[in-house]
Amino acid sequence: MLRRDAVDPDVRLPRVAVRPLRAVGLRVGIATVALATTVLLVWADRGGYRDVVDGRLTFVDCLYYSTVTLSTTGYGDIVPATEGARLVNALVITPLRVVFLIVLVGTTLEVLATSTRTQWRQRRWRRRMRDHTVIIGFGTKGRSAAMTLLNHGTPASRIVVIDDQRSALSRAEELGLVAIWGDGTRTRVLEKAEAALARTFVIAAGRDDTEVLCTLTVRQLNPGAYVTVTVREAENAPLVRQSGADNVVTSAEAAGKLLGISVLSPQVGHVVTDLLSYGDGMDIVELPARADGELGEELVGRAPSSCGLPVLAVIRDGQLLRFDDPRIGTVAAEDRVIVVRPEAATRATGRDDGA
Repeated sequence: MLRRDAVDPDVRLPRVAVRPLRAVGLRVGIATVALATTVLLVWADRGGYRDVVDGRLTFVDCLYYSTVTLSTTGYGDIVPATEGARLVNALVITPLRVVFLIVLVGTTLEVLATSTRTQWRQRRWRRRMRDHTVIIGFGTKGRSAAMTLLNHGTPASRIVVIDDQRSALSRAEELGLVAIWGDGTRTRVLEKAEAALARTFVIAAGRDDTEVLCTLTVRQLNPGAYVTVTVREAENAPLVRQSGADNVVTSAEAAGKLLGISVLSPQVGHVVTDLLSYGDGMDIVELPARADGELGEELVGRAPSSCGLPVLAVIRDGQLLRFDDPRIGTVAAEDRVIVVRPEAATRATGRDDGA
């Protein structure tokens, strides 16, 4: 089982980007200023110091003394002999020594603090992660799915990405998503994503055989989640459904059909593309039929054909009914409807209730 009390290097929580070279350069600059200030102070009062070798201090001796003093090495071969030199050491050089030491150990302290902070953030994330979405594979399709979820109002904190490519995880982090490095077919990797507590899965691993294995593994950990899988070949869709997928999208075939439609009827192709592009032109959304929903009008008691917005389907008791299904009759209060509405309405509400 995965240890919950340790920092997992494969789990990458979104963070604010930092510039390491700038941070290191700043520390080196502070240390250099502290050292240069000490050298100048000792050189200015070099008569108040005694060197056991020849009794006098050269500039190199001042540099040497300042270095061993700030680093607390202190060989004792050069010492402040007058009260003025000792006073400067006590009131000025000692604070500079403290600053110098802070700079030297700052990197180590930051590493320890970062490790502790990362461990705390991972613990807090695991405690809060419930009913989230897990995306397996963050290529073009997985990234598009994530963008669609984000555009529909799903918080970035509710999306977890699994991929075995570091570059893909970096792109996920840029979107503010939690990214986990690993193979989505492995139980241990899915456990890191809290797969047993997830609500939905998007499987876009890139290969049909891999997606079948991912689906089987997901179903073993979470039998009740809703699983959407994309396959390249339509002949593999039944196998993926048998593996436990609730919805299968044939990417290559769907793209080919859209290309064919665009050739036969360019305007129809434009409409379909518009509907697939959220937040531009027209949007397909799922909303409650009640008047207190985002539709702003009461659809209860109406037939789908008499509603103000084009109704594509009605969801009743978890079953999807097409708009022309005679079993619908009129829309009920408990129903949810899938409608086409202008993107301006979507933007005004901020999200659709079906996200």
